[in-house]
Amino acid sequence: MSSVSQSSNWRALAADKKHRQEAAIPKEWRIPPVPDTQLDVTSVPEKCGLLTEKELEITNTDVTTLLARLSSAQWSSVEVTLAFYKRAIVAQQVVNCLTEIFVERALARARELDEHLKTTGRVVGLLHGLPVSCKDMIRIKGLETTMGYASWVGKYNEDNSVIVDILYELGANPFVQTNVPQTLMWGETNNLIFGRTLNPHNRSLTSGGSSGGEGALLAMRGSPLGIGSDIAGSIRIPSAFNGLYGVRPSYGRIPFSGALSILEGSDTSPAVFGPIAHDVASVKIFMQAVLSTKPWLRDPLVVKKEWDERAYKLEEHGGNGGKLCFAICWDNGMVVPHPPVRRALEMTRDALVTAGHRVIDWVPHRHAEMYEILNAIWAVGAEEQKIVTSTSGEPILTSMDPNEPVPEDFNVHKAATTPTPASALWQKQKAKRDIREEYLARWENTAKATGTGRPVDAIISPVAPYAAPPHGSNRDISYTAMWSALDYPSFAFPVTRVDPALDVQTPRDKFLSALDEEIFNLYDPSKFVNASVGLQLSGRTLEEEAVIAMTELVDAALKSFRDQ
Repeated sequence: MSSVSQSSNWRALAADKKHRQEAAIPKEWRIPPVPDTQLDVTSVPEKCGLLTEKELEITNTDVTTLLARLSSAQWSSVEVTLAFYKRAIVAQQVVNCLTEIFVERALARARELDEHLKTTGRVVGLLHGLPVSCKDMIRIKGLETTMGYASWVGKYNEDNSVIVDILYELGANPFVQTNVPQTLMWGETNNLIFGRTLNPHNRSLTSGGSSGGEGALLAMRGSPLGIGSDIAGSIRIPSAFNGLYGVRPSYGRIPFSGALSILEGSDTSPAVFGPIAHDVASVKIFMQAVLSTKPWLRDPLVVKKEWDERAYKLEEHGGNGGKLCFAICWDNGMVVPHPPVRRALEMTRDALVTAGHRVIDWVPHRHAEMYEILNAIWAVGAEEQKIVTSTSGEPILTSMDPNEPVPEDFNVHKAATTPTPASALWQKQKAKRDIREEYLARWENTAKATGTGRPVDAIISPVAPYAAPPHGSNRDISYTAMWSALDYPSFAFPVTRVDPALDVQTPRDKFLSALDEEIFNLYDPSKFVNASVGLQLSGRTLEEEAVIAMTELVDAALKSFRDQ
């Protein structure tokens, strides 16, 4: 148990936890300080001298190959775990992406996996020996899970989240936990215990949130596969901002039981777990592996739905190899995307047309109303935040702007709210359901315009109206929140990077809203150097397999288009 009692001042709790985290880093893994002026730190693992040539090879290898070499004993679980752990610790020192560091425990697990393979000749499961990073809301027995709250320092987990039990059953090795924003309800990553996570491609930019620690760690290749959560974009935003792939499944596809969460008990807008990875294949491997364990037998909210190979072969979308019709949502009627995002949409359209697919425009429907509904639902969580932080006097962060001071104590923030009456919440839930019904009808009606005889196969849209922005500037999550509200599985994928020569701002004198004008004025190519630009592909509810397959097609079309 922590030497600092739970009732102590939040500053003491936070300082104690941060000190213990620092002490968990092996001294021999410390690297020389990297100058603050070095913005792109993705090359630091190769240049710092800590990792051997073989360890660099291991950490630069894709999941498909890693699993093949682990199962054949070409690489041991110990050497793979050690390689990724060293690289994760390098990442921690330059972008501050980790929370829980437990080197010896992870290596002990790796030794057990190696011994099992040696003595039985069989792997433990489909993910045998694979290190997997977990967002700091996923409980791992014996560790602390703070979810960014100083008030939760010193509380040790007595059990695993269901997803962790499944990872162990599959032979995986959960080896680090990653940073999150306090309360999770931010599109950036900063809290009063561990501090701010930076974007490895440009440390003056945000890594996104709330799975920003995962995004930054994977961008440094300090993990081959991570698990994030998404209530309104928390997998897709970090994926897009860090040049990664990440899927937000529909509710009830991946088990969430046993995890910490704000808004616990809410069925109106629940969070979901999903993978973040370096390629589409890794996402597919994760989904297939987890679903193979019949997670509905462990979590009553999981739908009884095994991996559907027919859906993956797109049999309801013209069959494997058939031509598809995609709809592009150029803007959501609330905020117009920056030039790099518009260019990413144009690149994707041109790549798909070149590959022989049809592309039509998607007209957004009641996005602003849905966003207002979601904000009203999320506001209910303020009461829970007040209860959690009151135990230590911890202030609730009211801004992610690094230039704004942190509130001094619990009393100065506006945590106190008037509880929302149940009747008012029900009205919001009904309004949300009404929009879902209208959206379904609109999707069906697109069959008249696709030329395939089917409605559109998927919708492609921005993840955010900008590329990864400067710290404190990620003010709009409406592009991801809409698909969450509709419960559409959505897959974020990388497209390009900001190019000042190509991404020139066109003057505007009319704006959709005050926020639209604010975001328009945010754009300055010199502030977005090396920023990643990603998009998302959204399918129909519980259509994860088809969404993965269609994202594979889009990704391949883009790669072919770039090579021309």
